Amino acid sequence: MRPLLRLSPLLAMVPLLIAVLPGARAESASLATARFAALAEDVRAADGYAYGLRDDSGRTMDAAQITQAPDGTYLAVYHTTLDDGRFHAAVATSTDLRAWTRRHDFGAGTSQPALSADDTAGYVLAYEKDPDNHIAVRGYADLDALLSGDAAHAYDAPRTLSRCAEGTPDITSVHGGTVELTGHYRADCDTDRQLRATLTDFTTWQAGPDRRLDRALESWGTGGNIGDRSLLELRGRELVLIEGQRWRKDFGSWRTYAYDPATGRADRLTPRTHGGSRAFANPSATLLTDPDGHPALLVSLFVPREGAAPGESGQLVYWREL
Repeated sequence: MRPLLRLSPLLAMVPLLIAVLPGARAESASLATARFAALAEDVRAADGYAYGLRDDSGRTMDAAQITQAPDGTYLAVYHTTLDDGRFHAAVATSTDLRAWTRRHDFGAGTSQPALSADDTAGYVLAYEKDPDNHIAVRGYADLDALLSGDAAHAYDAPRTLSRCAEGTPDITSVHGGTVELTGHYRADCDTDRQLRATLTDFTTWQAGPDRRLDRALESWGTGGNIGDRSLLELRGRELVLIEGQRWRKDFGSWRTYAYDPATGRADRLTPRTHGGSRAFANPSATLLTDPDGHPALLVSLFVPREGAAPGESGQLVYWREL
């Protein structure tokens, strides 16, 4: 799992608070996925939200993953398509989860970033890099180094499962010199499917397919791409938020699922927005302390314009106090 940051002591209450949520529905993949759905499906009931998130330079914050630094500062990594026609990943900071200040651009051809604290007060960043779409991993000694883009370690992973593309990384753990990741690979250079990988000492890469996760989404009729995902722990149980596309090349058919690795099953999530958007991609979630000082669950989703209600396309973030 992604290492927990040093947050408010109030977060120690999270397991107890989540325990009083309604029990799992009979058809749920697990109690863990049902708990998440009870907390996160109704955006209208959120304690705070923002649609179409942008940073202070006007860049869209697509595929944003948000976490919190030990000093309480919120961190977001995300990407934007700029005038050069290429993705640019960036990191931004905020004090209120709505207004964001861009701190560093990681360069042209970087996208789908994921961030994790390590066990030495530093950070590890992974993103998809082109040309030759592959996973790149960077290590930073501390927060200042991350915000200035001063990497102490760098590794660009070889493509071992697809000759066409591997990417959309998520960092599931960092311990010592070992980084555990998930991602996608372009199976048969045709359709995105899931992978798991380990990077050791920023020198040795091993990757393999995650067919169990693929099967869980295929059982929902997912015939298109299975892409970005994010690991979350609720009440001591891991679950994976993951996007699946029902039909290839149809951006309006992106849906979000909650997968329980313990059961090998997934629930389809049905977020209810203020305007009734129906397509959701690039899911991530984290526990943090919200701007009012309360422990909260924050969810981040990208709303493709093909499935968006008026005024709701782009990056959506919302949080529910616990």
